[in-house]
Amino acid sequence: MKLLHLSDLHLGKRVNEFSMLEDQRYILTQILLIIDEECPDAVLISGDVYDRTVPPAEAVQLLDDFLCRLAKRQLTVFLISGNHDSAERVAFGGRLMEQSGLHISPVYTGPVPPLPLQDEWGTVNFYLLPFIKPAHVRAAFPGEEIESYTDALRVAISGLSLDENARNVLLTHQFVTGAQRSESEEISVGGADNVDAAVFADFDYVALGHLHGPQWVEKETIRYCGSPLKYSFSEANQQKSVTIVELREKGSITVRTIPLLPQHDLRELRGSYEQITFRPFYEGTATDDYLHITLTDEEDIPNAVARLRTIYPNLMRLDYDNQKTRRTAHFEDGPQVEQQSPLQLFSQFYEAQNNQPMTEEQQRFARSLMEQIWEDAD
Repeated sequence: MKLLHLSDLHLGKRVNEFSMLEDQRYILTQILLIIDEECPDAVLISGDVYDRTVPPAEAVQLLDDFLCRLAKRQLTVFLISGNHDSAERVAFGGRLMEQSGLHISPVYTGPVPPLPLQDEWGTVNFYLLPFIKPAHVRAAFPGEEIESYTDALRVAISGLSLDENARNVLLTHQFVTGAQRSESEEISVGGADNVDAAVFADFDYVALGHLHGPQWVEKETIRYCGSPLKYSFSEANQQKSVTIVELREKGSITVRTIPLLPQHDLRELRGSYEQITFRPFYEGTATDDYLHITLTDEEDIPNAVARLRTIYPNLMRLDYDNQKTRRTAHFEDGPQVEQQSPLQLFSQFYEAQNNQPMTEEQQRFARSLMEQIWEDAD
């Protein structure tokens, strides 16, 4: 059985105030061409189909068009909601769409049933587990002790009643410990949303969404396919792709990628104003790419953005790197904020304000209050 794994479309996204809608339309058409060439049995879309919980109408129309074109190819499609999506909005009409081969994860209320497909080696069970928080799982399993995202995923997966003799595929949208983030993703302070990859041990393939860089975690079959487009300059050197998964008999699986070529690449250029505007420098290159230019001139160039956009119309960001900017840069010693837990940060603040550390009782209260705030968010 051949599967094509997608995620993090982020339809409707704007990058540095530039709309990505036409670029997204272009790349979805390219993905359809790959589908026509590869002829997968199913397409997996692992969340963040939209960039906002209330997406613009144009983004909804673009997703509708993409899904309709998949349906015309008589493909089975599995789709889950991510942390950027509204689970309720994405799930609307899901039971009706099943008649067209489109299976959408409902709002999470507890154990999800397997969705089986057959091939010459037997059954492949697909499980659709949308982005969940500990509060969602506590509500469904009130007797379980759930303090972390790992606990939440462990309990949610334990409720699936997996058939160990069948091949099992999980679609989910979480941050798995050890994976590499990009700037365009939401970062939880202290890694509070980390999930231990060990919870996925019983699955033959885990189709992950959430992180934009294509990568596997711990083993090749626990995989982020990445976003189809670059959504921040931290992704400038990434090769975007779709992931092709081929399942044969139990225990036999291959994973490969097919590169995607955007309508406009997202790149970084660095040099003096004279170098960047020197005709031989840019002749023969795609000057309409989305650019972050860093000028090394010691003095600011008057009207630099406007002047550079006569050559590079899609200049998104302009910075300087010179003695003045380096003097004003401040670097803090010690761990970065995102490497510390929220409780550690609050404890440091409390001790600085009160000249004494928090008691264990105060720490328990603070942890409980933080978890309640996270669970009530969104």
